[in-house]
Amino acid sequence: MRTLSLLVPVVALSVGVLAPLPAGAEQIGEVSTVFRFLGKNDRIVVEGYDDPKVKGVTCYVSRARTGGIKGTVGIAEDTSDASIACRQVGDTVQFTEKLPAQEDVFSERLSLVFKKLHVVRVVDPKRNALVYMTYSDRLIEGSPKNSVTAVPIPRNNPIPLK
Repeated sequence: MRTLSLLVPVVALSVGVLAPLPAGAEQIGEVSTVFRFLGKNDRIVVEGYDDPKVKGVTCYVSRARTGGIKGTVGIAEDTSDASIACRQVGDTVQFTEKLPAQEDVFSERLSLVFKKLHVVRVVDPKRNALVYMTYSDRLIEGSPKNSVTAVPIPRNNPIPLK
């Protein structure tokens, strides 16, 4: 049993070191919210995600990250608090393929196994806009906390739907 209790932090540290950000995420900045004597401080991070199917659109997600020893080794469960703002950042918006009406664009774990943060893209064809929503789910119980933003697309560039 002692071997198992020593193995869990090593595996968690490996997971935290090898995969600190999901593919496509870029940390833009962070602010400290709670000082911790051991390990990283609790903080709010801002990460940028380029939409892989919509060139010229980036989503910025701010969310709480738990510090301390558990947070430093990657086994703390982050809260469900998150905010999102997506913007056109390129001169033009280009679609790499037809978009489904709704699609999970990004996801990132908030705990070692059970909790994930999602960014979903919903197409609003009537207004020619892309609506992005962030929320978290959990294996057994999710959270109703969410945030939404929209990127209007010029009418001369209709969104290609599947």
